[in-house]
Amino acid sequence: MTCRKFSLLTFVLCAALACALTSCAREGKENAAAPPSAGAGLLALEDGVYSVDFESDGAMFHVNEVYGGKGTLTVSGGRGTVRLVMPSKNICALYLGKASDAKAEGAAVIEPTVETVEYPDGLAEEVYAFELPVPALDEEFDLALIGTKGRWYDHRARLANPARVPAPTLEPGEYRIPVALEGGSGRAKITTPAKVVYDGERYLVTVEWSSPNFDYARVGGEKYAPLPDRKNSTFELPFASLDAPIDAVFDSVAMSAPHEIEYTLIFDLSKSERSDGETQTHE
Repeated sequence: MTCRKFSLLTFVLCAALACALTSCAREGKENAAAPPSAGAGLLALEDGVYSVDFESDGAMFHVNEVYGGKGTLTVSGGRGTVRLVMPSKNICALYLGKASDAKAEGAAVIEPTVETVEYPDGLAEEVYAFELPVPALDEEFDLALIGTKGRWYDHRARLANPARVPAPTLEPGEYRIPVALEGGSGRAKITTPAKVVYDGERYLVTVEWSSPNFDYARVGGEKYAPLPDRKNSTFELPFASLDAPIDAVFDSVAMSAPHEIEYTLIFDLSKSERSDGETQTHE
C-alpha cells in the first residue's frame, strides 16, 4: 500500500514538473519570437526635425559619407523615427534586437527604401535607406542586420547629439514640397511632393490621396470637405507652419462603416522647389 502511494505521488510530481517545463519552453519561444518594444520611451525633444549622430560597433555599418555620419531624426509627440542612408545596397534589412530573434516568424524586420545620393564629384548612385523607431538617445541598443549573403549579424548602435534642423525661410509663392505620411494601414498613399501655396502668413497644402474613399478631414478642430470633381480624394488644408510634424484626421468610407484615421504629415522644407517660375534661395 505504501509503495502504491509512493508511486502515485511520484507520478503526480513528475507530471507537474513536465507540465511546468513545457510551459516555460513555450513561454521562452514566444518571447524570442516577439519583436522588442523599441521606441516605447518618449524623447525629451520638441516636435521637429533633427540631425543626429549614428554610431555602431561595425566598421562597415555606417551612414553614407554624403551625410557626414548623421541620420535624420523626426520627433512627433515624443516619439522618434530616424532615417539612415547607407553607403550601398549591401545591407538588406535591419532589426531592432538580436540576430537570433530577427530569424523568428513574424519578427518586425525593417525593410529598406531606395535613395539616390549625389556625390561632390557629380556621381549619382542608388543606395538603401532605413527608417526605424528610436528606442533611446545617448544609449546603446541592439540593431541586427542582414547582408546580401542572407546571414544576420549582431551589432550595437547609438544615436547621440540631436541638433534641431532650422526650417528654411520661404518667400510667398507656389511650391512643390516633399511630404511623408505616417499612420494608417499604409495601403493609401498621398502625392509627394505636394502643392503648397504660401501667402506670407499661412501655407495652403493640397493633400491628394491615391484613393477616393476619404470624405472629410479634420485639422485643429476644423473640418474640411474634399475638392469636387476629383478622381481621388483631394483636400486643401491651411497650416500656420510646416516646420514640425502635423497631426490630421481623415475619415475613410472604404469599410462597411465610416471611421476616422489619424495620420501625421511631415514636410521636408529643405527640398522645397518653386513651381511658379520664380527662384527660391534657401536660408
